[in-house]
This record gives sequence, C-alpha cells and structure tokens, in this order.
Amino acid sequence: MTNDLLAADTGMGAVTLRVADLDGMTAYYRDAVRLTLLAQEGAALGRASRSILGRGTTPVVILEHAPELKHAGPREAGLFHTAILFDTEEDLATALYSVASRYPTSFTGSADHLVSKAFYFTDPEGNGVELYWDRDRTEWSWKHGMVEMATLALDPNRFLQENATDAGLADADNRAARVGHVHLSVGDVPSAREFYVNRLGFETTSEFGPQALFVSAGGYHHHMAMNTWQSAGAGRRQPALGLGLVRIEVPTADDLGALNERLVHFGVGTADDGRTLGFDDPWSNRIQVTARA
Repeated sequence: MTNDLLAADTGMGAVTLRVADLDGMTAYYRDAVRLTLLAQEGAALGRASRSILGRGTTPVVILEHAPELKHAGPREAGLFHTAILFDTEEDLATALYSVASRYPTSFTGSADHLVSKAFYFTDPEGNGVELYWDRDRTEWSWKHGMVEMATLALDPNRFLQENATDAGLADADNRAARVGHVHLSVGDVPSAREFYVNRLGFETTSEFGPQALFVSAGGYHHHMAMNTWQSAGAGRRQPALGLGLVRIEVPTADDLGALNERLVHFGVGTADDGRTLGFDDPWSNRIQVTARA
C-alpha cells in the first residue's frame, strides 16, 4: 500500500463521553477543568441532551446525556483517559489548581514523563482525565526510533507554587487548550498494533512490554495509547456510559480519502459521507476521522 502513514500534522479532536448526569458532568468540566460551555443542545426546552465544552472555538469534551445506559465493568475495554494539553505551565497550573480546589478527591496522581508534565484525575462518572504540558520537542530524546518517556515524581504543590498566578486564574477561559492524546484500555497489545499502526497508519513511538503501546503521527510523543493494565482479555464493548467517540483530525480531504482506501483494503468497515470517516476498532471503540480543511 502507498500512503500507509497518517499525515505528519494529524491531531486529535474532541472526545465524546456518554454520561448519566449531564448537569453534574458539565459542571465538572466547566467549573473544575475550566473549559468553556460552547454550546448546549436542548437547553432551551429545559431538557439538555448534549454539552460541548472547550476553549475558544476548539471543542475538547462533548457530553451526551444517556441515562438509559449503565456503567461498564472495571475490566472492560474503553477509555483510560482523555488528555487535555495546555500551551504553558501557567495554564496547566491554573487547571490543576481549579480541579484540586473544587474536586480534591478526584485527583489520582502526577508524573514528569520527560516529554511532558502531567496531572491525573477521575471525573464524577469514573472517566480518566489527564491535564498536561509538553516540553519543547528539542528537549525530547529519541533512541532507535522510540521516544524516551518515564514516570518520575512530580510534586503538585511545588508545581502550583512555581507556576500558578492570579493572572492565569483570571484569564483561564481565554487560554488555549485541546485534546493532546487519547489513551484507551484494550484487550491485547498485538491487536492494537495491527489496527492502529498497520491499518490506521500511526507510527509506534514507545512500548512497555506486552502491556502498553504508544503511537503518533509526525513524530509527536503519542496521539494515542492503548494498555491492558486493567483490561487484559477484554472483548468488544457493549453500549455503556463512558467513551462514545474518539476524533482524529487529518489535514485535507485527500488524506481522508487515502485513509478510507487503506481501511477498505484491510477489510475495515467504514462509514464515509465525504466529510467524516467512521469505523470501530477491535473493541468497538468508535473512531471518527475528519479533514481539517
């Protein structure tokens, strides 16, 4: 196959979550993570069905009200976390301070990953959230085609002392944020590699034995990751609360067409309306690819 890699400037779009308590989840991402409520469908009728939250004109999280669904089991495939990327350490500190102040029990950890600094939370319905900032790419180290990442101690209190500012807190709504990567729980890594690398066209950037795979386009440390830490052996997902849709953005319609041709070649069932390309991964995680242009 030609054109067997995703375009170098491929990125991630908003993540859709199916939620039981739309008001409570909207409040978490708006008031704690400090995303802006960009739109709310159905609100005028007194029964909102969908909240779109982000920064500026960039959606980050889309919440769909699905009270008829139940939570998935803890060992099933699905979302590990949505990772929200901030441009500066000050912006990350603002979000960290806000979540830790308003929902302190949702904090689950922090780490310096060499390429980034990250803080982890669990939202009120159990979805993982990572808030992070990237070091400049010139500071990343690559060896044999793999980026060097680690999990080093990162003191959240010290990070706040060094980076949180009154100006950042006051101006948070006007600062950029976007989905930097999406991390999934899957049943096995070989199937994830076959689908996301060999078929979809990401490149492997890091591996942790048979338990985790990190992939990207264009030399980013990772746009997506898949692990089996809690979900080894998981099969296809049934409809449940949690992950509804992962969005990937390619630069042009030609890139979208090339991807569709490649997926059809590999026998992946796709829904193509000329603007978006939809398909499922081996665990029924729904993926939608759009052309930015």
